[in-house]
Amino acid sequence: MMKRMVMLPDGTPVPALGQGTWFLSENLSLAGQEKEALKVGIWAGMTLIDTAEMYGDGASERLIGETIRGIDRKKLFLVSKVYPHNAGREAIFKSCTESLKRLGTDYLDLYLLHWRGRIRLEETVDCMEQLKAAGKIRNWGVSNFDTEDMKELWSVPGGTNCAVNQVLYHVAARGIEYDLLPWMRERGIPLMAYCPLAQGGKLNRGMYKNPTLNCIADRHRVSVSQILLAFVLRYPNVIAIPRSSRKDHTLDNAGADTIVLTEEELTALDRAFPAPDRKIRLGMV
Repeated sequence: MMKRMVMLPDGTPVPALGQGTWFLSENLSLAGQEKEALKVGIWAGMTLIDTAEMYGDGASERLIGETIRGIDRKKLFLVSKVYPHNAGREAIFKSCTESLKRLGTDYLDLYLLHWRGRIRLEETVDCMEQLKAAGKIRNWGVSNFDTEDMKELWSVPGGTNCAVNQVLYHVAARGIEYDLLPWMRERGIPLMAYCPLAQGGKLNRGMYKNPTLNCIADRHRVSVSQILLAFVLRYPNVIAIPRSSRKDHTLDNAGADTIVLTEEELTALDRAFPAPDRKIRLGMV
C-alpha cells in the first residue's frame, strides 16, 4: 500500500501518488484494459483519480464511474475539472452536477478550474464556495495557474481557500521550481503534477534513453518511470498523477512511492536536467 501522503490545507490526507486519466476512454476497444489498470491502481493505494469534463467530452468521467462502481466511495479521492467558460454562475452548477452523474457519485473530493478564462476569479471562487456549502464538493482548487495568477487569486475574497494548484511538472520541465513551487510551499498549498512522465509530448522518447536516468534506475533496480516519479515526489507538498492504460504500467508507477533519491543522484539529475535560474513561463500541454 502507498505510504506517502500529502496534507491539504484543511487537514485532509491524500495519496502523494495518484492516477491521471487524460486520453483514457478515447478508444472504446481499450475500455476494459483501462478499467483494469485503474482498479489495479486503486488496490495498490493510488486512490486519488484525476479527470475533467474536457477529457473525451465526459467519457473519462464515465469510464471512472463504471470502474469504481461497487468500491467504497470513502476510500477514493475523486478530482475533476471545470472548463473556464463553464466556471461562472450560468454554467458551473450544471457542469458539476453532470460530472457527478457521469462519475456516479454525489460529491467530488476536489473540483478544479481547468485554466484561466474570461470569467472573473471572484465569481468562480464564489461559485466554488457555494458548491462546497451545498456538499457537492469537499475542496476546490485551480489548474495551470502561474505565480502571478496565484497572487491574484489570493487577493480575491475566499481565494485563500484554494486547496491545490495542478500544473505541468517533470524532470525536464522544472520552471515551477524558480518561484511558483516555493510560493506555494510557503503557504502550505500542495502542487499536483500532471504529466510527471512527460507523456504530454515527444520529450519522453529521449528521456527514457537518458544515461543519467538509466544509471540511477539500474542502481535502484527499478524502471526509469519510477525514477521520474521519485524525482517529482521528492518534495513533501507535491502530488503526482501519472496516466496509465495498462495494469503492468500502473503497478510499476505505484512502486515509485518508496524510492528515495540520494543527494548524489539529485545532483546528477540537476546536471542532466538543470533547473532554470530565471523566470520561465508556465508550461502547458
